[in-house]
Amino acid sequence: MTDQSPAEHLVDLLDLERIDLDLFRGRSPHESLQRVFGGQVAGQALVAAGRTTEPERPVHSLHAYFLRPGRPGVPIVYQVERVRDGRSFTTRRVVAVQEGRTIFNLTASFHRPEPSFEHQMPMPDVPPPEELPRLVDEIKGRIGSLPERLERMARRQAFDIRYVERLRWSEDELAGAEPRSAVWMRAIGSLGDDPLVHTCAVTYASDMTLLDAVRIPVEPLWGERKLDLASLDHAMWFHRRFRADDWFLYQQESPIATGARGLARGQIFTREGGLAVSVTQEGLFRPLRETGDGSQG
Repeated sequence: MTDQSPAEHLVDLLDLERIDLDLFRGRSPHESLQRVFGGQVAGQALVAAGRTTEPERPVHSLHAYFLRPGRPGVPIVYQVERVRDGRSFTTRRVVAVQEGRTIFNLTASFHRPEPSFEHQMPMPDVPPPEELPRLVDEIKGRIGSLPERLERMARRQAFDIRYVERLRWSEDELAGAEPRSAVWMRAIGSLGDDPLVHTCAVTYASDMTLLDAVRIPVEPLWGERKLDLASLDHAMWFHRRFRADDWFLYQQESPIATGARGLARGQIFTREGGLAVSVTQEGLFRPLRETGDGSQG
């Protein structure tokens, strides 16, 4: 595994073992984190659902709940229920189980494409990714070098991430900050030509920066952390085909934060300006001292 490229590692992570007709098992890397990354579980669950549907019916939406934090290094079993197979739509429900406990569930709907009229909101006018620094380079430029643990994680990072606006490192830089953010992203290396892999890779990536929009007005994105956050639920709508190993713009905003919960919305545009995916997520935000175990309470 150590000689894999980041893209190969991601494809391998999404390549589930089929235990039975509608039963799959996924790897959970033994990372130095207190819980499994939510995007990994969502991406693997969507792979499981997609493996039980017809290839000519791509996923058009998913709705998911993060119920318990997963343990790194422990396999996750995905149980698929074939809810409906209609003339145009297919519905699947997936339950993710780790050590006998349900940690996540997902409902996904698949649709055979049909001709129709089209319209969309335009892509924001932002600098191209080539004019922006890589996230890892921006961090190194600020602190000199990464700690060994973060350096190992950076080498395994599957996506090149470039923030459109400079990162805020101190509370002094938060004055007037609006709850919105935008990043360019693409997988580091080729993901192959299977459309399901690209869809599941973007599902994985969609959980990486979305809740930043909630935090921006109250906490620097990098530096000393005061808040512990956890994804509560996640919804995505897939509008058109795309490649996750080509540049895409992830525009994010937070319309509200209250009651220890913050809502974030995202739009993913292709490099050419096509709106490919819409995303909504709610997260739980608590002072670090109140949630040392990473649970949602």
